[in-house]
Amino acid sequence: NADATQEIGTALGLDPLEFGALWEQHLLADDDTFKARAGAIIDTYVAIALDYAAAGLWHEALALLNAALERGQEDGQLPDPMLRYYRGWIQQLAHDDTGAAATFQQAAVQTPTPHFPNRLEAVLALEAAMAANADDALAPRLLGTFWYGHRRYDEAISCWERARALDPSAATVHRNLGLAYVNKRGDLDAGLIAYEEAFALDPSDARVFFELDQLRKKCNHPPADRLAVLEQHAELVAQRDDLTIETISLLNWLGRHDEAFGRLMARRFHPWEGGEGKVTGQYVLTLVEQAKAHLATGAPRAAIDCLEQAQVYPENLGEGKLHGAQENNIFYYLGQAHAALGATEPAVACWERAATGLSEPSSAMFYNDQPPDMIFYQGLARRALGREDDARIIFRKLIDYGRAHMDDDVQIDYFAVSLPDFLVFDEDLQQRNRIHCHYMMALGHLGLGETNAADAHFNAVLALRADHLGAQIHRGLSD
Repeated sequence: NADATQEIGTALGLDPLEFGALWEQHLLADDDTFKARAGAIIDTYVAIALDYAAAGLWHEALALLNAALERGQEDGQLPDPMLRYYRGWIQQLAHDDTGAAATFQQAAVQTPTPHFPNRLEAVLALEAAMAANADDALAPRLLGTFWYGHRRYDEAISCWERARALDPSAATVHRNLGLAYVNKRGDLDAGLIAYEEAFALDPSDARVFFELDQLRKKCNHPPADRLAVLEQHAELVAQRDDLTIETISLLNWLGRHDEAFGRLMARRFHPWEGGEGKVTGQYVLTLVEQAKAHLATGAPRAAIDCLEQAQVYPENLGEGKLHGAQENNIFYYLGQAHAALGATEPAVACWERAATGLSEPSSAMFYNDQPPDMIFYQGLARRALGREDDARIIFRKLIDYGRAHMDDDVQIDYFAVSLPDFLVFDEDLQQRNRIHCHYMMALGHLGLGETNAADAHFNAVLALRADHLGAQIHRGLSD
């Protein structure tokens, strides 16, 4: 004991947080320093227990795992679900098959707290549990999470399917399978069935509801149908900015711009990864569409009010205006409104501003890339200024770009700025590029007055992505 105490002192002198030494000190002197310094970090107990197990010191390992379970109960925490699986596995290694069987039974019926096993020993423990207790639904659920995180997707799906068969009431298992079916097998139908079952089992889960809506979007469900479902679960939509902005976007797609604007102004939004520009984009679009409606009904002053408001982002949107934001559409319609009032000079000034900007089409892969709509409005502004040849050059550029790049092999630079969406599901980048190219060609043909060709490309866009706002709005200009 004296030698051990001396070694412990040396170790702690070098590192006061050497928890293995602190545990040995606890065993020798019934010292509580280990417990005080480890706190509620159960993983510290697990790490040292597995070190003991690797050395063949089964009883020491089990003592630590038991202490971890007791500590969790003292703190009122639900235990790490792996604790009992590790204990059962180590009992097996110690040839205590009866004790192991009892522990695995306890593990199988514990409350499944959120957990992501990340140790290789977890695989051994969970596989031992599955072999010992064929009715355990939790072990394959946890093991599936390990396999998925380590890119062993077939094994993950197999584990989750076993867990689902044993416990069909586990909403998270259905959700996990839905994600794997879509992203790793490309099976949208199976994914949608799994997600719908997950949401039916837990209709209070706003995150799963968001993912389900994104999958319906990916499956090209009609915008009116998606909006109806979102409206049925307004309490979930209210919990999330992303669901709220999807609702607003669908309202705009359906032409319900006043409702969309009311939803925008009634909420304080917060920036989120993959959501950059979404809220401000809907804000501008809503006001521009309201302005167009005022122009159509002979109310140009009201249109001017909307368009001036569109240039100033209120604080509740959670984002400011990017430097160099393209506002060609705003200034084109401002010019139209001033012209309707007979104010030629301000109309020309607005059109001059709308006619400037980047006029070379691009892939628009990232959220701050210039959208093709702004190039289209440059062309309309040049036409309004009497520069018809310049306008037609712009429109032909859109057509030429779309035709030349329709079959590009698109790659993403993951170290660039944010993508325009938070990607729950893997995106078909080639299809996205085709949509973009059809849209460019539609705008180009529309600018040239070739409405049949424009409609054909707008319809091609909407066939691939039913909720495409730009195609829906600009298709109306060809009527």
